[in-house]
Amino acid sequence: MHEGKKPLTHSHRNRKTKRAKSFAAQGHAPRATTITSHVRIPLVTPLRQAIDACTLPVAHGAYGAKVTDAAERWGSKKKRTLDELVQLGFQVVEWNGYDARPLVDAQGRIFAVLVGQPRDVGWDRAYRDITAEGIAAAFPPTMLKHRRGLYAAVNVGLSYGKGQRIPSRLLNPKYDAMLDRLLGNAAINRMATFASGGGVYLWAPRLYKYYWDHNEALHRHLPHLRTNFPRSVFSCAAFNFGPNVWTFRHRDAQNVPFGWCAIQAAGPFDPTKGGHLVLWDLKLAVEFPPGALILVPSATVSHSNIPVQDGDCRISFTQFTAGGLMRFVDNGFRTESQLAAEDPDEYERLAKLKETRWEMGLALLSTVDELLERTPD
Repeated sequence: MHEGKKPLTHSHRNRKTKRAKSFAAQGHAPRATTITSHVRIPLVTPLRQAIDACTLPVAHGAYGAKVTDAAERWGSKKKRTLDELVQLGFQVVEWNGYDARPLVDAQGRIFAVLVGQPRDVGWDRAYRDITAEGIAAAFPPTMLKHRRGLYAAVNVGLSYGKGQRIPSRLLNPKYDAMLDRLLGNAAINRMATFASGGGVYLWAPRLYKYYWDHNEALHRHLPHLRTNFPRSVFSCAAFNFGPNVWTFRHRDAQNVPFGWCAIQAAGPFDPTKGGHLVLWDLKLAVEFPPGALILVPSATVSHSNIPVQDGDCRISFTQFTAGGLMRFVDNGFRTESQLAAEDPDEYERLAKLKETRWEMGLALLSTVDELLERTPD
């Protein structure tokens, strides 16, 4: 025991044990008081959209999106200003970065959320530490230009695709030590946990359970695969280093189409002047203040950012899950070709399920009425 640290009382030990059992059973569930304070009031004024989520571009089997536009596949490589977007008919959504604003489609589904951030917790430490690691890394020029933007980005977590027979952790030998420090950073862990529990679980509990169940099955089968964060439901993360992170218009087609990407911005910048999240299919330019969390279906909704103004600094931290990981679990931890060869009947059964998986996935999203019914009076 560390000097000066008081031992836990019996009641504290009981509460800690109860929390551990609850997490093992269902993941990081927010408290009832959190649900009340973050859900009841903002649901009175959701951002209603004319779009029907079922019309978004999804690939057969619904574990990937359909991308036919080359500019979206490789990134548009075009910088947009707020004035340009307004001239194109975009609506600017003012947002304080704290009060949640769910985006609701034509069928009442909450398909994206401006979640916010805890009022009593700042992410300044995370920003400073990520920035310091980026400066120390001295990324080469080849890493400062890619399909998403003109900044260094390092992904960490589970990968599955491009001929892999089993999932594995992404290889970053040059930056392993840096990533270990970032993944062990207490402030970054709090951000990751909030995105999972205060984000996905709070606004789409069925979707959270779908992620959680697939994660649990995968890690029982491949226990050597280390997760990024112990209390996050996402399988992969990206550290997007500054000083001015903004993205080209793109979609992340390999992510779960009916799932969400958690995006958290950080840094000293004026969110009314830049850093907006641009949702092209919705014609929205959303103010995205430092520290805030936004959940978007990044596979199916085309998105980008506006650069922050000169002198400001912005980084971002994102979490996501590849649809291929879930398909691997569904296939009994086999590739499509392995499943077809080893169990043709099961292969045919799962092939039929592909026809309805998109509808199944959208049914995991919540409606306004459902969430209101969950909240205590």
